[in-house]
Amino acid sequence: MPRETSLRNSVPLSGLVIKNTGSGYRVQMPDGHLVNCKVKGHFRLKGIRTTNPVAVGDRVEVSEAGDGTGYITAIEPRANYIIRRASNLSKEAHILAANISQAMLIVTVAAPETSAVFMDRFLATAEAYSVPAVLVFNKADIYTPEERETAMAYRAMYEEIGYATLEVSAVTGQGVDCVRALLSDKITLLSGNSGVGKSSLINALIPGLELKVGEISAVHHKGMHTTTFSEMYPLPGGGYIIDTPGIKGFGTIDFNEKEVAHYFPEIFRISGKCRFADCTHRNEPGCAVLEAIERQEISMTRYASYLSILDDITQGKYRAGY
Repeated sequence: MPRETSLRNSVPLSGLVIKNTGSGYRVQMPDGHLVNCKVKGHFRLKGIRTTNPVAVGDRVEVSEAGDGTGYITAIEPRANYIIRRASNLSKEAHILAANISQAMLIVTVAAPETSAVFMDRFLATAEAYSVPAVLVFNKADIYTPEERETAMAYRAMYEEIGYATLEVSAVTGQGVDCVRALLSDKITLLSGNSGVGKSSLINALIPGLELKVGEISAVHHKGMHTTTFSEMYPLPGGGYIIDTPGIKGFGTIDFNEKEVAHYFPEIFRISGKCRFADCTHRNEPGCAVLEAIERQEISMTRYASYLSILDDITQGKYRAGY
C-alpha cells in the first residue's frame, strides 16, 4: 500500500475513501498517497440520518487543516450506494459502500445458515439502488447431502429470477477462480452475515493479505465479528473489493410501499397483469402475483420476504433475525 502523508497545500483535492477507521477516514489522493481525515461540516443523504456520513468508495474533497491532518469538506455525487437500517427500531441508516460496480453477498446454508429473508432484503436493496448483485454460496466443502440440495435449490431459484450465483469453498479453493473472474476490473462490495467465511474468501483472493478469520460460536452457531470497519483492497488482477463488517440483520430503509414490488424482478414482471394498478399483492381480487404463487411460478419464500418489507414500512419497525 502507498505510504501515508499529510496534504501539502490547502487547495481542496479529490480523493477516494478507502477505509473507515472509526474515528475518521483514510483517503487515497490522486498521487497515491494516503491521508488520515476527519469530516468537516454536516452531510445528509436524502434527509436520512446516517451513522456514517462518508462511506468507503466515496469521492471526496479534502483540504489541509494546518496540523498535518486532512479534512473532508464535501462528497462528490454518488453513482450508487448500498444502505441498510443501522439497528433494530433505529431511524438511522448505515451506508455499506458507495460508487460500486456490483455487490457480492456471501452466504451459507450451514454453519451458520443464511436466512432467505436476509438474502432477499439485500437483493431488494441492491435493486433499489441500481447495484448488480451476485450470490456466493460459500463453505461447499462442509455441506451434507441435504444442505447441498438446499444450496442447489436456492441457486436454481435465484438464477431463474436473473441473479448470478456461485458455489465456492474458500478452504479448498473450489470456485475461487470463478469469483476472481467476476471481480476483475470492478469495484465490488463484499457483504454477509458474520461467520459465512468472507474473510477466508478474501484471503484466498488476495494472497498475503491475511485478514483475521473468526470462529463460529458452538452455542449459538453464529459467526463472530472479525472485520471492525469497512476497507477497500486492490486486487492483484485489477479492480477492488470493499470488505465490510459482518451484519446480523438487514433492515431496509427509505422504501416506498408502492415501489417494493419493483425490487423483486419476478413479482414486478407479473404485476403488470394485476387488475388494479395500485395492487399491493396482499389480498386484492384479480391479483396476478397471487395467482402466480398458486401456480408455483413465484417462490413462497420470496413472497414472504416481500411481505416482510411491506410490514416494515406499514408497521414502522424492523424485526431481528433477517
